[in-house]
Amino acid sequence: MSKRYQCIIFIVVSLISFVFVIPYSSARDRGRSNDSQLENALRTLEEGKEIFRFDTFGDEKFWGDTLRLHESISQAVDPKTAFAVGLKVDVSALPRRLQRALERGEVDLTDPATTLTLIKQDAVLGVKGRFDGNNMTSIGITCALCHSTVDDSFAPGIGHRLDGWANRDLNVGAIIALAPNLQPYVNLLGVDEDTVKLVLNSWGPGKFDAALGFDGAAFKPDSQIPGAVLIPPAFGLAGVNLHTSTGWGGVSHWNALVAVLEMHGQGTFIDARLKDSTKFPLAAANNFDNVRPGPGEEDLVTSKLPALHLYQLALKSPEPPRDSFSEVAAARGEELFNNKADCARCHVPPLFTEPGWNIHTPEEIGIDDFQAKRGPENGYRTAPLKGLWAHTKGGFYHDGRFMTLQSVIDHYDTFFGLLLSEGEKVDLEEYLKSL
Repeated sequence: MSKRYQCIIFIVVSLISFVFVIPYSSARDRGRSNDSQLENALRTLEEGKEIFRFDTFGDEKFWGDTLRLHESISQAVDPKTAFAVGLKVDVSALPRRLQRALERGEVDLTDPATTLTLIKQDAVLGVKGRFDGNNMTSIGITCALCHSTVDDSFAPGIGHRLDGWANRDLNVGAIIALAPNLQPYVNLLGVDEDTVKLVLNSWGPGKFDAALGFDGAAFKPDSQIPGAVLIPPAFGLAGVNLHTSTGWGGVSHWNALVAVLEMHGQGTFIDARLKDSTKFPLAAANNFDNVRPGPGEEDLVTSKLPALHLYQLALKSPEPPRDSFSEVAAARGEELFNNKADCARCHVPPLFTEPGWNIHTPEEIGIDDFQAKRGPENGYRTAPLKGLWAHTKGGFYHDGRFMTLQSVIDHYDTFFGLLLSEGEKVDLEEYLKSL
């Protein structure tokens, strides 16, 4: 074969390799890369779920070792009391024999020892006990305490987990008030123990005052209205800019703040806005703007924020139950939402909040500024509306001031002069229930 033909064959083979073999190899490599990314995402999601459900970030040091809350639970909190203050039980964590005993009424629900058994099984949502045999020696809490509930499929308060749902039955203040040692709150707030208990017991079910340790504003000025606000859902946050009703920051910011400053976990939290001694006198006095683990202590929070963030963003808003709204009326309501009522101006579908800076002044929405001033932006976040039906207990708005959706609609109808008919208000409510 002549050198000329050899050269031609070499060129043809090279072209074939370039056109077919190399792209195939590249596609194969890309496929492997995509598979690796998917595997990493799934692994991180699973890790985030475990953190959300079971990680205390080392907060046993506060709730157990300092407040000694486990002592009160061990001595006085039987299952009936636990259910009364809103604690929930994951039925899938219970051994089958215990499920059968519960079904037959053979479990003593008036015995605190039964509560300890449930905690030891990791069945009480958001509660982690440390045990020496059957003796609980300390206790911690997790994200799931406030931001999960159950479907009551087994019995009231017992069922399958619903991660991300707001536990509007949970009486956080009453639970904390049970602790034998409330001195940390006495020291922080600068009041006596009786006043601390008064404040904690004023919150009621489904509410928590995250700003109390920052500004000490336990009640609205010149009133006995508590400063606590409704526990929000943790689902449906993908694409939503600011988290919480007063817009402290994104999901990871709030996770870090809560893990370190509210749950009292062992970690790092930095937010220079808390240096403002006028707005946040207690936070500034206690250096909450820059909290770090003590000498020789490990940061048990920061490394977990990425996985926790991803898991929360993966929590979709739940679909409304079948036949829970009128589809015909909801279709009319959607037209009103997007046009005459002008709700979509701020609650932009499909996020149902602003895609961007989703904060409004109190004057823009026609309400008082008490809670707005307790946040760094002096405003209120436009709440995302998907899954609204799943957190109706306790009322609407940050503080539950409107007990029904009709009350919310009436407020905006009056404030913005929408001139909605009674029938249009009903249609708009049906649409909100359908989201």
